[in-house]
Amino acid sequence: MGFSYLTNVPLEQARAEYLTKLLEKGFSAENETVPVSGACGRITSRAVYAKSNAPHYAASAMDGIAIAARDSFGATETTPVTLPPDRFTQVDTGDPVPAGCDAVIMAEDLVFSEDGAVTLHTSAAPWQHIRQIGEDICAGEMILPSFTEVTPAAIGALIAGGVTELEVIRRPLVGIIPTGDEIVPPCADPKPGDILEFNSSIFRAMLTGHGAEAKTYPVVPDRFDEICAMLEKAADECDMVIINAGSSAGRDDYSAEAVKKTGEVLFHGIAIKPGKPAILGCRGEKPILGVPGYPVSGMIVIEELLYPLLDAWYGRQSDTGTRTSAVLSRPVVSGLKYREFVRVRMGYVGDKLVASPLPRGSGVVSSFMKADGILEVPQNMEGFSAGEAVRVRLLGSKKKLKNTLVVIGSHDPLLDELADLLHRGDRSIFLSSSHVGSMGGIMAIRRGEAHAAGIHLLDTETGEYNRSYLKKYFPQGGVRLVRCVGRLQGLMLQKDNPLGIRCFADIAREGVRYVNRQKGSGTRILADHLCRKEGVNPASVYGYDREETTHNAVAVQIAENSADAGMGIYSAAKLYGLDFLPVCTEEYDLLIPETVWNSSLVRQLLRTLKSDAFRERIEAMGGYTLDRPGELIDVF
Repeated sequence: MGFSYLTNVPLEQARAEYLTKLLEKGFSAENETVPVSGACGRITSRAVYAKSNAPHYAASAMDGIAIAARDSFGATETTPVTLPPDRFTQVDTGDPVPAGCDAVIMAEDLVFSEDGAVTLHTSAAPWQHIRQIGEDICAGEMILPSFTEVTPAAIGALIAGGVTELEVIRRPLVGIIPTGDEIVPPCADPKPGDILEFNSSIFRAMLTGHGAEAKTYPVVPDRFDEICAMLEKAADECDMVIINAGSSAGRDDYSAEAVKKTGEVLFHGIAIKPGKPAILGCRGEKPILGVPGYPVSGMIVIEELLYPLLDAWYGRQSDTGTRTSAVLSRPVVSGLKYREFVRVRMGYVGDKLVASPLPRGSGVVSSFMKADGILEVPQNMEGFSAGEAVRVRLLGSKKKLKNTLVVIGSHDPLLDELADLLHRGDRSIFLSSSHVGSMGGIMAIRRGEAHAAGIHLLDTETGEYNRSYLKKYFPQGGVRLVRCVGRLQGLMLQKDNPLGIRCFADIAREGVRYVNRQKGSGTRILADHLCRKEGVNPASVYGYDREETTHNAVAVQIAENSADAGMGIYSAAKLYGLDFLPVCTEEYDLLIPETVWNSSLVRQLLRTLKSDAFRERIEAMGGYTLDRPGELIDVF
């Protein structure tokens, strides 16, 4: 019988019951007193009251002279009043108002004579230009209520009100215990089987950003007694504990049993994906959270199950983030058993907010870095269709999304260079690219879901690129084709070509491991065409159905000896030190709908394509030719 988790409870149920159980056991915050100067961002544990007035003396609000207002009464332009030096005192802004004075006249309104007297042409009102005692803050009044974040402005008000220290909620200390025999400290050259221990750095940053302090313990090997001992130590020293990895069903996954021996396991298995192996336990009133080893799973578990504990500690409402409606660019298929969290890239195309799913693997931490939002697929739902309106939790601002150029289509590293150049030229502009192949890009443009699509589609009958496809899929026009680059396409091979591959047909030889691009990509269409031309049966090619979505991903498989050959561009082969067998130079162009042609984002894109900076970067990458990039190609 296979392994099964102890529980598979819905997320909301687990979250609510876990917190209730902890509160019953006495889970609560502690307070501490800190200097006001270092209190920014802290949360008050009780109301804070002013100890003195601000200002605590009558202060001049202007540079000028302080007088008794009655001495100026009757002064006009035609009947000025002259005051001798002993009837006024010169003051600067902030100076105490001298005794017997109850008005300040601005320096700009004064006329001095040689003997030091001053002539006034306007009478002063009592208490003009004087900051009264307690004008800003009165002693005894409340400056900050309980459970309120201390802002920079609040620090100024507290100090002005005579408060030098205040009581705040102590930051909870969260212990992080990394486990695993294969875990090694971060380094530049890990050996096969080594797993770099970066999860604790991710978790520490997440905890710090949510108001906690973190303590990372030494890596504990997969030995039950040592894990139990470290759990006890961390629970004694910290307010909450995260044990990372060992929560799943592997032969060395001891976390659940260790938590059970150390304290109590409430749930093992939550109906979420990624993150289903999560452990919700405790030792007394102290939470112990077992977090899966895959980084994305761990991040989701911390956001969904540990953040609510931190919010409860501070007595604040959980921030579920801004949610908005978006149109899905590609279908999302999900199982019925779990609530799934899907990372998406986003951007506005016209008035339409488009969401493009990112790779969903639990270990694909880069997808979390690139994500603009999180799409939640409810439990017992199979997913969403392309073009369907969905609700997405934003990870950033809508302002950024409105300034994001959305590119969906064929992959090329030059898109990353364009993104960098665009942002360097205007810090408010971003470029979001999703790699779905040339045909996927055409479909995205047809649906109005992208500003541009990279395409390189070969018409095998004419040998021409892109034009016939546009005439087929856009018979009424409505799009423009922009010249981008010519790029050298061919077979990427292991360094020094140990298998002696001399032509495309050699990919069908015995012992050759091939890695392909995804169906619908221009590179895949080219490979299929070459198979027909060279008489190669794809079914006879070992790995022909093995698909990657980028040229770099294909190159990595070859560089790491997971494959021997794969179609790709020269720049990717150069980047990874591979041999390269040229096949053709193809046109990689940008397809742009007329509806966005005059938008500021597209205008800036075209200017960047024509720039010297773009040319310099592309030429440095190698394998490209540039012939008037940014110019229109006559299609219709």
